[in-house]
Amino acid sequence: SALFHKFTGQSQIHLLSSSSSSSVVSAKKLFCKKIMDGGGAYNPRTVEEVYRDFKGRRSGMIKALTSDVQEFYRLCDPEKENLCLYGRPDEHWEVNLPAEEVPPELPEPVLGINFARDGMQEKDWLSLVAVHSDAWLLAVAFFFGARFGFDKADRKRLFNMMNDLPSIFEVVAGTAKKQSKEKSSVSNNSSNRSKSNSKRGSEPRPKLTKPEPKDEEEEEEEGVEEEEDEDDEQGETQCGACGESYAADEFWICCDLCENWFHGKCVKITPARAEHIKQYKCPSCSNKRARS
Repeated sequence: SALFHKFTGQSQIHLLSSSSSSSVVSAKKLFCKKIMDGGGAYNPRTVEEVYRDFKGRRSGMIKALTSDVQEFYRLCDPEKENLCLYGRPDEHWEVNLPAEEVPPELPEPVLGINFARDGMQEKDWLSLVAVHSDAWLLAVAFFFGARFGFDKADRKRLFNMMNDLPSIFEVVAGTAKKQSKEKSSVSNNSSNRSKSNSKRGSEPRPKLTKPEPKDEEEEEEEGVEEEEDEDDEQGETQCGACGESYAADEFWICCDLCENWFHGKCVKITPARAEHIKQYKCPSCSNKRARS
């Protein structure tokens, strides 16, 4: 019998594979469970599960490059060996050495991010790490897709779900917020045009000397339309840290300098703490002031 040997984090799994199919299946299930870093009972062979893994890793890496950027910068010491930025499914991040296994159990992130730290502008360096992080997240997601036997439709659905979120680079570079504003302005212009066209088409040719009074139903409909427009504008607002859209049941705070909105949890601000802050500065603006 052959030795099935896999490393996952600090744990090791030693399984003796036999000719029985049940042993192979149980080994594969355990392997899949470990590499997904999941602790509960679930079916890891679904698009939703891989997307949840992708989303957790993405959130962790965004924290490293935004709200936790000072700690991330400190850990990426150029005097150390090749270092990598890892995102974990539980929304945490880690700077560590690459896996010693060859080949590695999962696709590895780019090596040596620490070596370029002092040779570039900090903004450019963070953008470079962000680009490589996006590539790594896609590699891990489609590794799971291949491992779990996703077909063409599954792969397409997984990609579309991931592509609906702003990339890490877009969040770090601030283009996610700009794209959101552009989309909202385009949608508002198109809606205004469609409304004006519909009004022109519905207007009768003979002119009335007095405007007809509006019915109560029409006034109610206009009120509903205004509320929907406000909801659309709120829905277009994206967190400057994680890039996710506004939700009514979440606490958000606006930076008084850059005027970007953030989840309270992303910038570690609670509603109680916000009441005592006269002028809020996001981590990015605070870091700029400290360095200047």
